[in-house]
Amino acid sequence: MFRLTQIMRQLLQPQPETPGRARSATGPVVVWNLLRRCNLTCRHCYSASSDKDFMGELTTEEVFRVLDELKAYGVPALILSGGEPLLRPDLFDIARQAKQLGFYLGLSSNGTLMDRETSKKIAAAGFDYVGVSLDGLQANHDHIRGRVGAFQESIEGIRNCREQGVKAGIRFTPTQENVGDLPGLFQQMTAESIDRFYLSHWNYAGRGKTNREENAQHHATRQLVESLFNRCLHSLESGDNQEIVTGNNDADGVFFLMWVEKQFPDYRDKAQEMLTQWGGNASGVGIANIDNRGLVHPDIFWWNYSLGDLKKNTFQEIWGSNPDPLLRGLRQRPRPVKGRCGLCRQLAICGGNTRVRAFQQTGDAWAEDPGCYLTDKEIGIE
Repeated sequence: MFRLTQIMRQLLQPQPETPGRARSATGPVVVWNLLRRCNLTCRHCYSASSDKDFMGELTTEEVFRVLDELKAYGVPALILSGGEPLLRPDLFDIARQAKQLGFYLGLSSNGTLMDRETSKKIAAAGFDYVGVSLDGLQANHDHIRGRVGAFQESIEGIRNCREQGVKAGIRFTPTQENVGDLPGLFQQMTAESIDRFYLSHWNYAGRGKTNREENAQHHATRQLVESLFNRCLHSLESGDNQEIVTGNNDADGVFFLMWVEKQFPDYRDKAQEMLTQWGGNASGVGIANIDNRGLVHPDIFWWNYSLGDLKKNTFQEIWGSNPDPLLRGLRQRPRPVKGRCGLCRQLAICGGNTRVRAFQQTGDAWAEDPGCYLTDKEIGIE
């Protein structure tokens, strides 16, 4: 995850602490897909969820046991996801237990089920943050989500959470059909006083793999990301406190360095140092995923590759002691990447970008990432 606002603020308005990830200080942030059932059929769904029950999902007792294991391993934060996690009857029991153990707790929802009563329960359970996906404005969002009225329901859900004092933000996945909605989406954010925006680049997993031909092309991606840089700068200068984050394409960090070279050349060396400390892709290092059946993955897009089963082994045994070759490679610095990624002069910044994209397209986890939108010249390949 590239915390654009945090890094730009530290660059232009320095604070005592430098942003970065202490990769070995704690366990990973865990995104936990508690169930696979969902009331929507989103075209880019990485878990290929649907509105039906799935066999083999963890019981409440098993979830509580794993919570204890995660706490013992030093996991600082949990993001409870799905499917649609609000469809799980014991969600709030799980959330309360997680808060009692001291986790930072996020909820990843489509927002359509967050009526006033449910939002009160979200607040009472102690969720620190709720992230809601908005795939553009109403027409595009409803089309991508497969349901008329989904956009307005999600907006109402965000309002309801904010009324209960729960911080809420939006996630946006750009495609060819919705990328033009971004300016209007930011206007919607301002009108609704939503202060966190997460750009989730398209990734090839689940239905996201099936529909990857709809991925915004590289030129459009560059324009989109650069517009976020400029918007972030304006936000910092105006003091409106909007926070912008991007994910699933760590080339954003290298592109940001190029932007700094043009806009603030005197800060170039400082930006290089900060971005190298950030280190890019954290799959298998600073981020882990548990799916609905208790299988552990390097991140949420690696559902076709299991590191281990929490019904058979502890999280410590899977994550901390596992000699799995993929996990070893992800933790290697520099990673054993090939092609353009291996030749890139800024490999230390992006960390080899998103390995699952390379794997989905080539069958080789260490091949060059097809999602990198930078040119050979820009990354030092002559």
